[in-house]
Amino acid sequence: MKLVPIGDKVVVKPLDSETVTAGGIVLPDVAQDRPQQGRVLSVGDGRLLADGTRAAHQVSEGDKVLYGRWAGTEVVVDGQKLLILDESEIMAVIQ
Repeated sequence: MKLVPIGDKVVVKPLDSETVTAGGIVLPDVAQDRPQQGRVLSVGDGRLLADGTRAAHQVSEGDKVLYGRWAGTEVVVDGQKLLILDESEIMAVIQ
């Protein structure tokens, strides 16, 4: 199944969080931070402006992005955890 976002929404696949600290301690699932980086899988058609046109997205498919810890809505599609974010919740593109 393909997830197609609407408007200014963006679908992101979170990257795995660290499971081992720099000192070599293995973190259990409950102690791991929620990921804040991910890969953009698809983007909507843009934010609707007052004049009826759409603003182009600043991110594109394939970009690695940084977003807030509690940003977006988590969904599961075909057993894969994905996030649906507003483009405004994305803080930066990682290059």
